[in-house]
Amino acid sequence: MISEINLPDVIDISLLQRFLDNFAQSMNLASVAVDRDGNPVTNPSSYTKFCAQYTHSTKTGNDRCAVSHKRGGETAARTGKPYVYKCHAGLIDFAAPILVEGELIGTILGGQILNKQPNEDEFRRTAKEIGVNEEKYVEAVHEINIITEKNINAAAEVLFIVANALSQVGYHKYKLKSMSRDLVDRFSIIEATMEELAASSITVNENQNELNKEILNVKQISEQINVILNSIKSIADQTKLLGLNASIEAARAGEAGKGFAVVATEIQKLSQNSKDTAMQIVKLTDDIQKSLSITLQISDSTMKNTETQASGIEETTASVEEVLALTGELNKMANMK
Repeated sequence: MISEINLPDVIDISLLQRFLDNFAQSMNLASVAVDRDGNPVTNPSSYTKFCAQYTHSTKTGNDRCAVSHKRGGETAARTGKPYVYKCHAGLIDFAAPILVEGELIGTILGGQILNKQPNEDEFRRTAKEIGVNEEKYVEAVHEINIITEKNINAAAEVLFIVANALSQVGYHKYKLKSMSRDLVDRFSIIEATMEELAASSITVNENQNELNKEILNVKQISEQINVILNSIKSIADQTKLLGLNASIEAARAGEAGKGFAVVATEIQKLSQNSKDTAMQIVKLTDDIQKSLSITLQISDSTMKNTETQASGIEETTASVEEVLALTGELNKMANMK
């Protein structure tokens, strides 16, 4: 937000100080930069003896100057352009607002000059009001530089243009710094997340390989079960045949073979039940094998997708690292002075 930006955030104060010093000396006028609250951010440039040693030497004079500067600054801020005015002590001052997106962040106060010969009576009267020596005050006012109104307006306009050009460049640099910091932070988070995803995808891939191995093991075990069941079925068939032969022999034996016939019948039933159970188990193991085959196909497909995902994550991570490096360079450039 613009309200959070201060003058030193967008303008190099040491550069502004040198500019104001040189400008004030070349134009033979005073200047100082203040923040949005009216607090000085530069040292006074070429202040006159009239102001520094006399007008500001008393509380009354100093307070009047503060009110005068505040009024001039507020008018300049409201109009958004330099404002030239007569201060309480009778000198010509001006206020050049420093704006960022139309909002005031500071002001350059300048002047302490005259546009015509001073009226001594007026300055003697001011000297009495603020409590300074009249003769010395009048003597000091005759040392004030006299500049035409046209040149005063031009000086104020130059300060306004230069200061606002500096503030705009500084504001863009300020935004660039902020954006580059945000980019670095965001890409760092993205990079960390991508690294975690890459690590987890590798783990998923490893787990999928282990799962595939276990599925194959189960499939092999079910095949072995089928082999055993086929043996059981064969044994059941043979047992049934033996039971049948035993029944025939018992019948031939007549009354003496009745008990053996009962046993033979039970053996036949048992063999048939064993065969039926074996057949049911064979069907179930067939179903298991079919299900395992489908699961294995899905698992293979999942593993291929996981490998593709891992590859994509690695490529994305590499791209993010490149962008992060570029953003780091951008951040360095933004913070260069």
